[in-house]
Amino acid sequence: MKRFSRLSIAAIALSGLFLAARPVLARELAGVSLPDTLSAGEKTLKLNGLGLRKKAIFKVYVGGLYLEAPSKDAAAILAADAPKAVRMHFLRDLKKSQLTDGFSEGFEANAKEKAAAQKAALDKMLALVPDVKEGETMSFVYVPGKGTTLFSGDKALGTFEGKDFADVVFLLWLGPKPPSEDLKKGMLG
Repeated sequence: MKRFSRLSIAAIALSGLFLAARPVLARELAGVSLPDTLSAGEKTLKLNGLGLRKKAIFKVYVGGLYLEAPSKDAAAILAADAPKAVRMHFLRDLKKSQLTDGFSEGFEANAKEKAAAQKAALDKMLALVPDVKEGETMSFVYVPGKGTTLFSGDKALGTFEGKDFADVVFLLWLGPKPPSEDLKKGMLG
């Protein structure tokens, strides 16, 4: 039987630490780390992927998509009446008007008819969107039977009922015309 020296054992253990640490690095993008999990009602969602939202040359936010089970299929994610969440970690200060204009453009580009049917609820949601500072987060968390809750940091700003409303919101990132293809691809892992 071959004996291992203490140095060999230490090297093997150290390489195991590096391999164990690799998934943590996959959870960081543009200097931003998002949590591996988020709570959605009674469920724990896992980070599916991270993407970077850019506008022209500016980095705007790192977005993370959270699901119960990993998926690369945007259509299946949208079709499922299952908990899901998107967290945005902002890389710059943005005024409410910049955010609401961006969301409105996304609704128009990805869910025009569905957004029209949800206009009253979307208007209420957009009214709740605050100004954000660099380093702050905003999240949309959907729980079947409860609705979609808008969070600023850990503070719930409002909840909007129905899967149809959630579909419009999540189409912003997972629809045919996301804010950027890199953002969508990153969120889908």
